[in-house]
Amino acid sequence: MNLNLLKLEIIELLEKHHKITTVADLLGLKQPTVTFHMKNLERDFGVKLFDARMGRIILTDAGYALLHYATKINALAAEAQRVVKDFDTLRQGTLSIGASYVPATYILPKLLDKFAKSYPGIHISLSVKTAPAITQMLHSHQVDIGIISTGSFHENPLKAYALCMDELVLACSPAHPFAASEEWTPELIAASSFVLHGRASSTRRITDQWLEQHGISPFSRLELDSLEAIKQAVILGEHISFISRMAVQSEADRGLLRIWLIPGLPAERQVYAITNQDRYMSVTSSRFIELLQEWSLSVQ
Repeated sequence: MNLNLLKLEIIELLEKHHKITTVADLLGLKQPTVTFHMKNLERDFGVKLFDARMGRIILTDAGYALLHYATKINALAAEAQRVVKDFDTLRQGTLSIGASYVPATYILPKLLDKFAKSYPGIHISLSVKTAPAITQMLHSHQVDIGIISTGSFHENPLKAYALCMDELVLACSPAHPFAASEEWTPELIAASSFVLHGRASSTRRITDQWLEQHGISPFSRLELDSLEAIKQAVILGEHISFISRMAVQSEADRGLLRIWLIPGLPAERQVYAITNQDRYMSVTSSRFIELLQEWSLSVQ
């Protein structure tokens, strides 16, 4: 079976774009060449991999099964090419980072700026997603380093470097009816309109656990994926939210929000830098991990 990387790349691109002409353009090939490789793949496997529906190419179930491995092989091939090209140098290369929303917004901008100025030949890319999504990207070799805010983290073959605490606090507007309270009890929280984070976030998971433990079902469930949108909704005065202290400290300092400790919150979150031990650790990645650890020591 002649299963070369080009054929696997065609599989992955067809799933993204569903057009043979688009795939051909992206690969610098002619349309009949792409069609030829598609037919060879089906012949080699002896099963139908592609369906044509209303001018779009859709993968069959067998095609999706092959896509799972094609994505991994393509990522590893790209990594191998990058590692060889950038070996043992900081003069040029790439650094791909995945980060959850809090570290991406409140930690990384200054560090990325410092790294870029120190090593101007390094191309840096940052993907901002939820912590579970970044973890999956590390497993599938889509990023070199993940930086996430989450609870205690142990997940082979991933290696975690603890950077700093990321405490969850209760935030409300000074205009909230309970804003003058000395402390927030579960009863006050139960009587308040709640802004929830998106279901995929680690903050939402911790919030749901706390609410369940205290038998609370908030009467208003405003659910937002954006940290900024959550803050703006709370600032308006009617809502409260559990949110990272780092995300609201500036607004608290300016009097736009008030923050409290969350009563009986058992989960302690930290910001971790995470790498995949099955992935080659380039000099570029190692240097950025060192920069993160230097920053960690400076804020302790």
